[in-house]
Amino acid sequence: MQTRILGTHGPEVSAIGLGCMGLSFGYGPAVSTADGIRLIRTAHEQGVTFFDTAEAYGPGDNEELVGQALAPVRDEVVIATKFGFRNGRPGDGLDSRPERIREVAEASLKRLGTDRIDLFYQHRVDPAVPIEDVAGTVKDLIAQGKVKHFGLSEASAASIRTAHAVQPVTALQSEYSLWWREPEKDVLPTCEELGIGFVPFSPLGKGFLTGAIDAHTTFADGDFRTRVPRFEEANRAANAALVERLRTIAEARGATPAQIAIAWLLAQKPWIVPIPGTTKLHRLTENLGAAQIALSAGNLGEIAAALAAIPVQGERYPAEMAVFVNR
Repeated sequence: MQTRILGTHGPEVSAIGLGCMGLSFGYGPAVSTADGIRLIRTAHEQGVTFFDTAEAYGPGDNEELVGQALAPVRDEVVIATKFGFRNGRPGDGLDSRPERIREVAEASLKRLGTDRIDLFYQHRVDPAVPIEDVAGTVKDLIAQGKVKHFGLSEASAASIRTAHAVQPVTALQSEYSLWWREPEKDVLPTCEELGIGFVPFSPLGKGFLTGAIDAHTTFADGDFRTRVPRFEEANRAANAALVERLRTIAEARGATPAQIAIAWLLAQKPWIVPIPGTTKLHRLTENLGAAQIALSAGNLGEIAAALAAIPVQGERYPAEMAVFVNR
């Protein structure tokens, strides 16, 4: 597995990380502890050194799983976690008050079974708390040795700049993929200017770009995609055209649509580190195989033409969640 550096002064990590949320939260029933540990440890054995979790995934359950799985190799990996929701539950609203940030840091350290958080993200920008106060609180935690790097998630370019002036932002995590390219407008240029790494979550379009989801797919109880407009049956049918175009490009390369989607992200900037998630060992190996695929200029041109010809249908979040992003 190749490595990349997150931003100008960030940690060196595997070119592809592992998003661990789906093991515990968001996509239906949680996997068993044994299966979750097996998948995380297999990822490390296959070269992954960058693991993403959050207080909100459970809440707390995913951090405990990640901490237990990585305990034997703690000094070989970079663990990112997040604060920012009241009671650790997105449905309860935002809460990035300084006292809450400090409280989450202590609880996360305990759940992860570690003495430091390698990368501590604000999960979503809280308009009720000046972002200068958020950055200043994390700056204090860094001075205390409890946190090594500060990150933001789904923040606007303006918020990134304001926070960065108080405590340098190491990484910005936001959704970015072939079917959500909004960060290209302002956020990616800002990251490049300031030397901030970029971590795309949902690099496979919440599973859609794998080609395993069609208009007839049903989702498990508790799977948040049942509420996402982009996954409504009519939109899935329309969006399938993009996946079929990806499949054609992939077959010519002896790859899969998922691998092409991840390889496309890796080709955008050398400081981009996607974090696909999965609960399946064979999908894990498939995703990590994308690091071995160097897309040609011709491939990238084909993909650009497909994106221009096949606009994605449907919003990426239901209306009640849209208020949490790009602040």
